[in-house]
Amino acid sequence: IGGPVQQPPPPKKVTPQLATPSVPPMPSMPAQRMSADLDHKTRIAQLTAQIQARLANRPNIAPSAADQDESGDNSKVGKPTPLILNSEGRTVDLSGKEVHLITRMPTLKANIRAQKKEQFVKLNQDKQTDDSGEQQFFDTRVSLKAAMRPKKGFKFYEKGTFENMAQKLRTKAQLDKLQKEIASAAKKTGISSAARLALLSSIVPKKQMREDEIPDIEWWDSFVLKDNREDEIPDIEWWDSFVLKDNSYQSCIENESHGNEKYDGITHLVEHPIQMKPPAEPTKPVLLPVFLTQRERKKLRRQNRREAWKDKQEKIRIGLEPPPEPKVKMSNMMRVLGQQAVQDPTKVEAHVKDQILRRQKAHEEANASRKLTVEQKKQKKTKKIKEDTSLGVCVAVYRVLNLMNQAKKFKVEANIKQLLMTGVIVLYRNINVVVVEGGPKQQKKFKHLMLDRIKWGEEQASKDGTESGEKIENKCLLVWEGTAKNRVFGDVKFKLSPNESFARELFKNHSVEHYWDLAYSMSILDAADA
Repeated sequence: IGGPVQQPPPPKKVTPQLATPSVPPMPSMPAQRMSADLDHKTRIAQLTAQIQARLANRPNIAPSAADQDESGDNSKVGKPTPLILNSEGRTVDLSGKEVHLITRMPTLKANIRAQKKEQFVKLNQDKQTDDSGEQQFFDTRVSLKAAMRPKKGFKFYEKGTFENMAQKLRTKAQLDKLQKEIASAAKKTGISSAARLALLSSIVPKKQMREDEIPDIEWWDSFVLKDNREDEIPDIEWWDSFVLKDNSYQSCIENESHGNEKYDGITHLVEHPIQMKPPAEPTKPVLLPVFLTQRERKKLRRQNRREAWKDKQEKIRIGLEPPPEPKVKMSNMMRVLGQQAVQDPTKVEAHVKDQILRRQKAHEEANASRKLTVEQKKQKKTKKIKEDTSLGVCVAVYRVLNLMNQAKKFKVEANIKQLLMTGVIVLYRNINVVVVEGGPKQQKKFKHLMLDRIKWGEEQASKDGTESGEKIENKCLLVWEGTAKNRVFGDVKFKLSPNESFARELFKNHSVEHYWDLAYSMSILDAADA
């Protein structure tokens, strides 16, 4: 009884016998059933041995129930949870609580991704909420968007996007090139201030910035701001510094609360500035002349002639003037003289001819007395051309590429003198500046002469102003026209300039150097565009 338990002998493997050609004897039915059971048990034993061998190589797999029984371990590890049903047929646990079983239903991957996305967003919101409480400055009204992965999809560029980008790059390169040329030209001509250079071209900031980047300060404000800072908030505004004593608003608030606010420079007096007339307002009222119609002029002439005839008749009646002789002509001689013409016709005919000559001579003398002299004609013509420039002078600046043709030079000079205008003509390479001063009518006629009447395209001009430069068609350009207060030049004169500095000095002596700057900048821009 206390001896070791004997294991049953292993079942013998029965190998099937090949059938012989001879017909074997038919076995009995019990023998066949025993042979099948023996084969089934042998197969089960082999499969069990294979499964145990595989499970032995995996340490995480719990041992089988037979092994637990052999090892004596009565723990319930690895055993399935028993299924407990209540009286209603629902699943409950050991404590009696109802267990809700989660049923896994098949769904689409799109729904799974949507659920994961909601969980991810909720997790990020909770995390941001926890982090926001730790920040020192946090505004709950500002909504924070969670970082989300952008959707992948097709992104089509609009038509002309890359063309606009290329055009911007070309324009930027052209501006850089133009700025370098202007800087080199400014050193020669003496134009060094940024304000004058701003007239020549659009100055771009030196710092290369992206299109969507907002600078701290605009480049045009950098010339007037000292520290290039706009975000500095002063203690008080500059317009309040005139009335605040201690340069602070605190005293102002305290005084206002007590009702006894006082400010420097503010009194109960009201200042009324002196009203001055504008400089261009005429001193005398302008009266428009009255123009009569042709019928009214005839009527007025008849009335004047009748009044003059009545005055003459009154003088004759009172004896101040002798009565006029009868108006005798060859056609009415016999009817007027009558008997005298019959007695001595030769004498009467000579008398009539003499009277005709005297009347013709009196008529010619009257016309000669009314005729204007040479000096009066000159004054009348001058008065007609000359205009009143006391309220302002119209100024025009022209630029001619080539003004070496003597005939065209004479036309320009002669018309300036005939129109009674003042100005100066400065000759330098392809920058021949013509400055004229006068009234609006004079400027209109001279503008028509310079831009329409004179055919400047008959000659050619050098592109760079040198003899060896590229030849282009000669032309005249209007640089600027406007109004000035007074004339600065006298009678027109030609000035030949050897260089740019000398030409600019001529205009600077009359305080109008900006005329030359405008013309010179136009030549630089034309060269850059070409």
